Amino acid sequence: MKNIDVEVYIRQMITFFENNPGDFMDLVGTAQKDLFYQKMKEKSLENVEKGEDYILTKQQILDIVLELKAPELFEKLASIEKIEQHIMKTKFGDIFLN
Repeated sequence: MKNIDVEVYIRQMITFFENNPGDFMDLVGTAQKDLFYQKMKEKSLENVEKGEDYILTKQQILDIVLELKAPELFEKLASIEKIEQHIMKTKFGDIFLN
């Protein structure tokens, strides 16, 4: 019975985000929708197996978003580190090396 509740919950989330695409972009950004919904379903089923509520908490949803965006964030951090390697700090100010 709980699996049906999970299916209905995920369908409601999909319907909400399809009707409000701006909210999806604010929350998830450019991450793949299908993968996001799949991870939500897996986490919801995991909650049911533990005897918890099938509705995900805000923290659980944020954890899924961070998991999906982690590669993108690491790429941005790597590019920032590359830029910082080309900056020489002196008492007169920063010098950018080409």
